[in-house]
Amino acid sequence: MNFGGFATCALIAASSVVVSGTAFATCDVRSGPETTALVELYTSEGCSSCPPADRHLSQLQKALGPSAKLVPLALHVGYWDYLGWKDPYAQAAFGERQDWLVHANQRKTVYTPQFFVNGTELRSWRGALGGTVRQLNALRPAAAIRVQAGLSPNGALALDAMAEMRAGAEPAALYLALAESGLVSKVMRGENSGAMLTHDHVVREWIGPVRLTGGSARVRRDISLPADWNRTRLEVVAFVQEERKGSVLQAVSAQQCAGS
Repeated sequence: MNFGGFATCALIAASSVVVSGTAFATCDVRSGPETTALVELYTSEGCSSCPPADRHLSQLQKALGPSAKLVPLALHVGYWDYLGWKDPYAQAAFGERQDWLVHANQRKTVYTPQFFVNGTELRSWRGALGGTVRQLNALRPAAAIRVQAGLSPNGALALDAMAEMRAGAEPAALYLALAESGLVSKVMRGENSGAMLTHDHVVREWIGPVRLTGGSARVRRDISLPADWNRTRLEVVAFVQEERKGSVLQAVSAQQCAGS
């Protein structure tokens, strides 16, 4: 696959120059020749069984080693807010996406913590995540993605993402997410009352689905960055997902965008 004349290659950073005063670097990343595993965790600060899953997601890349190709995302849901604690990172759209994934998997139960790897539910995540990631890494990807990101003159994060998929593939869509790590919450009520929780890869912004037409799609978007977001801990994620079955064809994370 190619994007207007340049071949898909391993994940690279085109620039690591930090923009003055922003701690956010201009970057250009491309998906590689293997399928990267998108690991989605649906979680909530109002769920007492979620902190172990949150920690597992945070430590997954380190546990599997640098050769494992994965993109972790934590999507906080709000349907446990009625128990007394309103999750500050929850978005209604994430609960809707979880419902859609459950339906695509021909399941009936929505719960937390719930893991999906490349769109497939994984209930035995404690022991099976590593093997599942490596199995996916051994597959040839059915899509290719390029993401460019940098600060626009007005201080917003300017995103430009492009995707292509192999001929004959099922209808698919491009998604983008902006995630933040190193978040800390002191929970005052609910099942986790009194706990200090730390979160990584928390989705802050979600774009999509943008359908691939004629086998390709492009998204250009400026995202305003609130002052309380830690720009040094942000990562841009893009992935292509089948619209009917929910299978993720490829994913990429532009972690190189975060300056030191």
